[in-house]
Amino acid sequence: MLTPIVINDAGFANKAKVVLSPNFDDRPSNSNVNLIVIHNISLPPRNYEGNNIIELFTNKLNPDDHEYFKSISNLKVSSHFLIRRDGSLFQFVSCLNRAWHAGESSWNEIKNCNDFSIGIELEGSDYDAFESKQYIGLQELIQSLINKYPIKDIVGHSDIAPSRKTDPGPYFEWDKIKNCFDKLINKN
Repeated sequence: MLTPIVINDAGFANKAKVVLSPNFDDRPSNSNVNLIVIHNISLPPRNYEGNNIIELFTNKLNPDDHEYFKSISNLKVSSHFLIRRDGSLFQFVSCLNRAWHAGESSWNEIKNCNDFSIGIELEGSDYDAFESKQYIGLQELIQSLINKYPIKDIVGHSDIAPSRKTDPGPYFEWDKIKNCFDKLINKN
């Protein structure tokens, strides 16, 4: 049997490779982590090789490495987690802190979703199917987050910023996640 993912009291997942991002700050003292936001990312778009995502989240992306990078290399962004195409899990920010993944956003009429959400990036795009290993890893991670925090909803970036974002995109199979989520919520 596989060892489950456990989120420790410092907000880190035991099975994640931790690569700390400087792009975070404290959550407001009255915030309650209750939302998971799913994103997709690939750098350059539709390229699933190398460490460009990690370099973006750690402010080390070289604008000279690709024409696309010139427009994004100065962004200060991060996510709590990244699940690569092979299912490997990376963590950039403690779940106790506010990662800078959602931008201008709103859910259930509450603005600034970064204040109360966990951001999970899937290596992918709006134009390609995700890998089964990513769904397995995502289900495991969601389960661990529900065990640790009072998660009420799982949404896509497009749900909290519909005028700006389209991810996780049309190839994301929500049924695989919503069924898992519903079972876990009804169990708790």
